[in-house]
Amino acid sequence: MTDPASQDVQKPGESAPVRASSSSAEPSSPAPVSGSGTEPTVVAATHLATGPAGPIDPTGAPTDPTDPTDPTAPAGPTVVAATHLATGPAGPIDPTGGPTDPTDPTDPTAPTLQQVQQIVSYCIALASIFGAIPDLPRMTWTPHTVAMTPCLRSETTSIASSMYRGYIENGRRYQTVKEGTYWGPSDEQQFETFEAGHLVYQILDCQEENILFRSPIPDNAQHIIDLGTGAGTWAVQVADRFPGITIHGVDLYPPPQNWVPPNCIFEVDDITQDWTWNNKFDLIHLRLLLGAFKQDEWAALYRRCYDNLQPGGWIEQVELDVRVMSDDGSLKPDSLLAGWGQTFLDCAAHAGRPLDTQLTMRDSIAAAGFTEIREKLYKCPIGEWPKHPVYKDAGRVNAVHWKSGLEGWAMWLLTKHGRPQPWSADEVRVYVAKVRRELTDGTGLHIYHFTRRVWARKPLNAT
Repeated sequence: MTDPASQDVQKPGESAPVRASSSSAEPSSPAPVSGSGTEPTVVAATHLATGPAGPIDPTGAPTDPTDPTDPTAPAGPTVVAATHLATGPAGPIDPTGGPTDPTDPTDPTAPTLQQVQQIVSYCIALASIFGAIPDLPRMTWTPHTVAMTPCLRSETTSIASSMYRGYIENGRRYQTVKEGTYWGPSDEQQFETFEAGHLVYQILDCQEENILFRSPIPDNAQHIIDLGTGAGTWAVQVADRFPGITIHGVDLYPPPQNWVPPNCIFEVDDITQDWTWNNKFDLIHLRLLLGAFKQDEWAALYRRCYDNLQPGGWIEQVELDVRVMSDDGSLKPDSLLAGWGQTFLDCAAHAGRPLDTQLTMRDSIAAAGFTEIREKLYKCPIGEWPKHPVYKDAGRVNAVHWKSGLEGWAMWLLTKHGRPQPWSADEVRVYVAKVRRELTDGTGLHIYHFTRRVWARKPLNAT
């Protein structure tokens, strides 16, 4: 069989590519989160029928996560990471920049047992998905493992079976609620991509007491909603950590969770329509929704979030920058990776669904009326090139995230809105194979992308 990566493909600025026949194997399904819980409640809204680094320093100058002597380098997270399980924990870094002793229980910067257990369990779970630990069983997921329950709330109704089937296009499954409007697939390969991306931020943030969100919600918080819940992992973990809070996970396709905490409810809904929840929320969480909405839809969504928060409630959003970068010239200007980001920024602009959300969301959140706006910028390595062990592990997982996600990120945008003209599915597969080859063969390649987190508060005196 011909290797797709060896065939010709159109690069940005070149003439039309040679079409090649190729197919991509679908990886095995992700292992569900284990633990005590109940079969998931998955419900849909009645109106459905009408209806996609180390942090930089405060001055804005990027730091070097690979240089422990860099005075602007961030305080390194504390973690026992997958690549060090055989030899011992990855040494955490003191906030002042000096290495600490992770075995010293009196050291305030040493990792807590809970942090260590969380990260190790996530790494092992991810390794079982991608085959790094062959002795662990692989999990097979089908739509039938997610329960279809009758109506549990007055504003919801049970999900139609057609929503589980979705529709297949170019070998990928997509949701049917807003067919043909969103670039992201809803299939096993994409859910694995979500899992890997989620783990990247867990590793980078594991020094935080709460590695799931930054918003300081009150002790008496009752309701949290995760908009665009994807695989549902974030919602499940928040529900497990905060058993007294009801967590709603909402997306256009049911997530593949077959065992969740009893305080977690998954719902299929179009969040651009009027919201029908009877309660107001203490936290509204959004992550990796770049390209999901038109600019006017974003403005309306932020205002809807504002209106559906309790006074003093919080909104928190995490979005990545699609551009691949390098600080040392190791990323060649004529490489496909160097042109990856601009290629998709152009496609998304043509589709009217911008991918530069991480650059615009702070101002948009402020325009909706939120105050006390805070921000964190991550420099996320791709690959194991950093010297610092935590960033090395984050980069290792992020490389898996990219290799697994490339086709899903590219297929819809390039076949619908490719420039200068739409691509064929085979052309996309060849292109993706070449990009994946650059990632795999990238010895000496020191690349990363930015991810931005913004959180803000609805004023206490608001209604």
